Amino acid sequence: MTSSTKRRVSYFYNPEVGNFHFGPNHPMKPHRLSLTHNLILNYGLYKKMSVYKSREANLYDLKQFHSEDYIDFLSRVSPSTLHLWQEASLSRFNVGDDCPIFDGLYDFCKIYSGGSIEAAAKINGDLADIAVNWSGGLHHARKDEASGFCFINDIVLAILELLKYHPRVLYIDIDVHHGDAVQEAFYITDRVMTVSFHKYGDSFFPGTGEVSEIGDKKGKYYSVNVPLLDGIDDQTYTSIFKPVIQKTIEFYRPSAIVLQCGADSLACDRLGCFNLSIKGHGECVSYVKSFGLPTLVLGGGGYTVKNVARCWTYETSLLLDTDISNDLPFNDYFEYFGPDFQLHPDIVARFDNQNSKQYVDDIKMRVLENLRSLQHAPSVQMDRLPPDLSYFELQQEQEDEEEEEKIDVRIISGAKTDDREYYEDEFDNDRDT
Repeated sequence: MTSSTKRRVSYFYNPEVGNFHFGPNHPMKPHRLSLTHNLILNYGLYKKMSVYKSREANLYDLKQFHSEDYIDFLSRVSPSTLHLWQEASLSRFNVGDDCPIFDGLYDFCKIYSGGSIEAAAKINGDLADIAVNWSGGLHHARKDEASGFCFINDIVLAILELLKYHPRVLYIDIDVHHGDAVQEAFYITDRVMTVSFHKYGDSFFPGTGEVSEIGDKKGKYYSVNVPLLDGIDDQTYTSIFKPVIQKTIEFYRPSAIVLQCGADSLACDRLGCFNLSIKGHGECVSYVKSFGLPTLVLGGGGYTVKNVARCWTYETSLLLDTDISNDLPFNDYFEYFGPDFQLHPDIVARFDNQNSKQYVDDIKMRVLENLRSLQHAPSVQMDRLPPDLSYFELQQEQEDEEEEEKIDVRIISGAKTDDREYYEDEFDNDRDT
């Protein structure tokens, strides 16, 4: 695809997704999605893409990957019924401080997962070249347990949807944390290749993602891990990201890409330890887009709320090939972005860059050596698939209810803020840099 070809972008958002609350002092803030969407609206980016209200995933959708008893648990547990569950069940499903039971948990899971599945269906139906769901990208949830603030693995569900029509899917993860559960889900298949760039070592969560994790059985060499150290900056990051992705696409020849854009790899993230700028993070998105392949773009981590919103808004503009001003437009959450009110604030590096040229070159050499062991573009026997009912329903609704399906931005542009997002004492962790 030439650079002059206009790519069709579909954007999925549900106005309820930002209204959930993980609990006091929890770093995961779904409210960041409201800020992101409001910036996208006020920059006028919605005018250049098809905007859809994402539907909730149903039980059938969620069971494509997750176990029935785990889904049953999520659908029935709540803060008011938590005391009725035995400690063994809570431990079995790994809920607790990191993955708390909060009001509306199951609804939250259905909303963000539904957006990713529906976005994948748009790509399958050749109704979009790029599909975006910033509420998705929760890459730690396993088949039968929660992990790392993630309850349902929308990424795996979306990839399974893409595999109905695509012989090979490439998954790329630029979150500061290793995309462990996505790798685990596809560790023994060559239908999906996973590539993760992440912090590794010093007992950093989740503790996986060494170069030697390359897949197994039929999936050997189809898991690629790029372990990085504290403080990596834009130049160092792109010096390893671009050659690894270039060679991966050259050898694997995917027919679709899923890109997880976790924003906790930005400088000044509360839980991160990298020094990436918003432009540096966005450069990875632009590079993946340059290959012209059908691409599903998802969110992920990111715990300094205002910077998450800046980052994903900027990356939306890159996907649309649209320049936007560094001066933020007035919006419903304008005060969040002070004192600079800029899209690209000055970066204050909190960590020294421990990624020496020798270290990066060594990692790059080992990864590229593993890629050379790949069978070029493995052939896949694609059985004739039964009609995908959800796709045909989607197509019919697009024809008959296009205007109703698209979000009325006038309805959802008003600011909503949960009072619990702010604290007046030393626990205030929402308005800092």
